[in-house]
Amino acid sequence: MADHNELGKKGEQLAIHFLIENNYKILEKNYRYLKAEVDIIAQKENTLAVIEVKTRSTDYFGNPQDFITPKKIQLLLLAIDHYVVERDLDVEVRFDIIAIIHQKNTTKIEHLEDAFLHF
Repeated sequence: MADHNELGKKGEQLAIHFLIENNYKILEKNYRYLKAEVDIIAQKENTLAVIEVKTRSTDYFGNPQDFITPKKIQLLLLAIDHYVVERDLDVEVRFDIIAIIHQKNTTKIEHLEDAFLHF
């Protein structure tokens, strides 16, 4: 497996651990709908958090969250709309980013709530 794939998997594991520590219930990992993939769907109280995890080994080329495209946001919106309707959920939906910089001996995790409001 390519190094970037392994880094991505490691980032998702770190994000899940972080969310559980912060009282989120993990509902789905790598949820797929059509061409969309949602990294993590979690719930905290009455809020459904749709979480895109971005992991990098350095911030030299920019922050991890800077690599989310408008196309990716459109796909996430489509997928989560389907998810909520299919399960007949009555929850608030929030789109978050967990940005991780994972270098050899250090890991920085930043949880950006309502992240897509800034796009």
